[in-house]
Amino acid sequence: MLSSYKSFLTRTPLSNTRLMATVASKKYGNKYTVTLIPGDGIGKEITDSVQKIFKHENVPVDFETIEMSGLEGHESKIDEAILSLKRNKIGLHSITYTPTDPFHKSLNVALRKELDIFASLVFIKNIPGVPSKLNDIDFVLVRENTEAEYSGLEHQSVPGVVESLKIITKYKTERIARFAFDFALKNDRKLVTAIHKANIMKLGDGLFRNTIKHVGETEYPNIKVNDLIVDNASMQAVSRPQQFDVMVTPNMYGAILSNIGAALVGGPGLVPGASFGRDYAIFEPGCRHVGLDITGKNVANPTAMILSAVKMLEHLGLNDYAERIDSATKAVLAEGKVTTSDIGGSATTTEFTQAILDKLSATA
Repeated sequence: MLSSYKSFLTRTPLSNTRLMATVASKKYGNKYTVTLIPGDGIGKEITDSVQKIFKHENVPVDFETIEMSGLEGHESKIDEAILSLKRNKIGLHSITYTPTDPFHKSLNVALRKELDIFASLVFIKNIPGVPSKLNDIDFVLVRENTEAEYSGLEHQSVPGVVESLKIITKYKTERIARFAFDFALKNDRKLVTAIHKANIMKLGDGLFRNTIKHVGETEYPNIKVNDLIVDNASMQAVSRPQQFDVMVTPNMYGAILSNIGAALVGGPGLVPGASFGRDYAIFEPGCRHVGLDITGKNVANPTAMILSAVKMLEHLGLNDYAERIDSATKAVLAEGKVTTSDIGGSATTTEFTQAILDKLSATA
């Protein structure tokens, strides 16, 4: 069976036969069925933008929408989302909020564990027309999604003392290493940097660092591999981000660096992302900001959601649709006349989306 992440890594059109191996559900009329999870906060507003653009372009995708909220903590809805993804193999997911109290189950964690969504990609790149303090930024974060600090194994040994276990295994580190190097190889990236804290966590992070470097040196001799301690990497990311190409990290370090990267290029509303398992792929904004404070105000920037949907179309082999939507979105941003307030404009979400539709109509 063709793995979802390998079909994405090739970045080339796939035949219908191969796509059927990746996307299990296909309706009449040659359309692909994709699970859509709008989520919380601004999720509905930004996924509505994607749906309007897809409808305008007659994109051959039908959405199976799962309405759910992490705020409500309905585990039955989480199960429904998992079953939908098992049917469809492909998902478009906004952000689901998870409260800090112990009674709410995280959808993201559930998806990772149930579907083994082990690799997260976050694309950090300057977009022409979007103001930023540094230029020529273009790197990708590859995060291991299923272990380390996000293993979810913690307990209170005695009152007032909590033990939280950080699990790192050689098997899962080798798997994320090969994913990162495969991505670098297929996308003409020259350097993979392992991010760690092995100077303090000598066994756990030491295993991560050494495994990444071993896989790179023995299996991918044409790609350079190095490593950086996470605090130094954070400093380097804000002082000279141009040095990075592909960064591979345990989950928590990747979450921190993805937010740093988003700030470098204009904010979380601009950064696309995706998460992959062997048989499933979920496309989602690279920075998980729910935007509860601006919900319903029609001011959210849908760019990250739109560009994540573009990545999904590339994954499906619908490259012509992907290129048109990508070009129109970036043309609107480059002109700078109709942009949202997070990047210095005054347009609403609706107005920004309409500007993209107008651009698409003008180039039809």
